[in-house]
Amino acid sequence: MTLSDRTAAQGGLESITATGRVDSLTGIRAVAALLVVLTHAAYTTGKYPQGYVGLVYSRMEIGVPIFFVLSGFLLFGPWVWAASRQSAPPSVRRYAWHRVRRIMPAYVVTVVAAYLVYHFRTAGPNPGHTWEGLFRNLTLTQIYTDDYLFSFLHQGLTQMWSLAVEVAFYVVLPVLAYLLLVVLCRRRWRPGLLLAGLAGLALVSPAWLVLVHSVDWLPDGARLWLPGYLAWFVGGMVLAALQPLGIRAYALVCLPLALICYVIVSTPIGGAPTTSPAEVWEALAKTAFYAVIATLVVAPLALRGRPGSERPGWYERLLASRPMVFLGEISYEIFLIHLILMEVVMVEIVRYPIYTGSVWWLFVGTMAVTIPVAWVLHRFTRVR
Repeated sequence: MTLSDRTAAQGGLESITATGRVDSLTGIRAVAALLVVLTHAAYTTGKYPQGYVGLVYSRMEIGVPIFFVLSGFLLFGPWVWAASRQSAPPSVRRYAWHRVRRIMPAYVVTVVAAYLVYHFRTAGPNPGHTWEGLFRNLTLTQIYTDDYLFSFLHQGLTQMWSLAVEVAFYVVLPVLAYLLLVVLCRRRWRPGLLLAGLAGLALVSPAWLVLVHSVDWLPDGARLWLPGYLAWFVGGMVLAALQPLGIRAYALVCLPLALICYVIVSTPIGGAPTTSPAEVWEALAKTAFYAVIATLVVAPLALRGRPGSERPGWYERLLASRPMVFLGEISYEIFLIHLILMEVVMVEIVRYPIYTGSVWWLFVGTMAVTIPVAWVLHRFTRVR
């Protein structure tokens, strides 16, 4: 998370280290990545159907909303800070180039590697393993289809639907910033009006969920499109709008609330352990709770009050520790490659039949293999 890439115009500059990182925000990326790996380990070892415990494991997909909230906060922040200072907004061209440089090199390497690995390794049905599937996955357009599970879903890349959503957010963010800060706020710093606009923007998600559950003319992949998850990004955008006001969020308040919400959404109120719940009310509940949880987890790191107002708390210090920052730096690469390596660990190292075995042994084995590979991938594809 480099200074030039994410935080130069964002404010809160007192938290930036000499290396140009916002350490605690890097550390929370590690938490998000570890949760994603753990929930996939639970699925692979067959823990999802095991009652409430299975739902708790499945809800660890909350790592994805945390990533989305972080993107909303970090990427919308420069526009907000420019508006609050009445200065020039960020360059859209530079913003777009930074996004391409950050995302695509490691992603392209991962996709090509997945297709090479599964060309020689057969591990069950793999409908996305075609030339068209390769093109769709390379261009992050695999979710824009009907019959998604049997069209372009590649076995080693099933988590990439969320990256396709993230990239869609990158594309529309400059337009959203223009509508909110120029059209709605008329180029003035009006935080109340901005927050009202963000509240209206968040309503896109429930409206979209109702639509996709009510009509049959949309492809089934539409449940994985950006509008359904926009509320999660808006959570981060709200934090960006609050930051120039000098508001402080306290971990001792936010984290217990987040935990309570997690316990609630781990009941059947959030639907079966699947990405897209079958019933519209389940999808609405899950989307709302995930937005609240992820925003609460990030808030104490994003809203630190006025510069120099208080010393970093325990939560910030923990996430800014060296191990967390190291894992956070390679969290994107961990996210990219862990499923390919998890399948190898499952079959070749721990040797569990599918949907059996210890979730924790698989998790530890996968991380032991993934971390060095992710570091190498990061080392040779990172933005310098």
